Amino acid sequence: MNTPKGKLIIIGGAVDLGTNVSAEEHIMKPDYIKFFERGILKRIVLESAKQEGSKVEVITTASQIPELVGQEYIKAFNQLQVTHVNVLDIRSREDALRPEYIERIKQADVVMFSGGDQLRLSSIFGGTEFLQILKHRYCYENFIVAGTSAGAAAASTNMIYRGSSNEALVKGEVQITAGLGFIDHVIIDTHFVQRGRIGRLFYAVASNPGILGIGLGEDAGLLITEGSMMEAIGSGLTIVVDGKSMVQTNIYEVEMGSPVSIEGLKVHVMSIFDRYDMNQHRLIMKKKVKVEDGVYLQAPDKD
Repeated sequence: MNTPKGKLIIIGGAVDLGTNVSAEEHIMKPDYIKFFERGILKRIVLESAKQEGSKVEVITTASQIPELVGQEYIKAFNQLQVTHVNVLDIRSREDALRPEYIERIKQADVVMFSGGDQLRLSSIFGGTEFLQILKHRYCYENFIVAGTSAGAAAASTNMIYRGSSNEALVKGEVQITAGLGFIDHVIIDTHFVQRGRIGRLFYAVASNPGILGIGLGEDAGLLITEGSMMEAIGSGLTIVVDGKSMVQTNIYEVEMGSPVSIEGLKVHVMSIFDRYDMNQHRLIMKKKVKVEDGVYLQAPDKD
């Protein structure tokens, strides 16, 4: 893929809409809208070409409760004065072929993949004209692709779709398949800090040290520009696992079901405003000041 002109925003999930949430649960917790207004959803709006005038399409394919999820995203965007918000309720490959849906993504300024099951995203959109159009627009236009939870995990060329946190460093436990392919040479895991998924990412990177592991905590996201510069957004933490300098592993020697050993993985922790240059494998830390609960400002760099 050429250097993309578009922007990719991946989010670890907050009180995530549609991810492990039943229709009976009260998902609009008090800090949820504050998080979106002052954090990641607001940043999506600011980064879009037309800002509040943008046309947003929310893709609820991954969710088991798409109607509820779609309505909550409409409310959240409306509170940010974004009124051109619609939901693409795509539940099958046949739905993804509908001409009216194809036309809508051609007209959109932002597409937002909700949380849920990332395997639904890859199996429904893989190889479709729908996905080809999205990838073409992301590559050649000022276009935003955003995804939260499953929508973030599926954004890369390869994605984790299965694997327990407790036994992640046992050979064969972590399952990887093809994702949607908006970004190469990375693998993304979500709800990362809260669900103790560090082992899953270690295993994924050890099995292919040429990829960069990205673990997104809840209320954490990354804005990726030019396909290689990542900026931490939101109040949570992002873990970056770099396997480039890995010394050794026995992952290819041990039998299935046996624990693996790894030496020399490099781990970085990113918080809001920090940047990571994927080309240079370098973390650029930024100073920040907390001005009120959950709200930070970037402090000026000293000469």
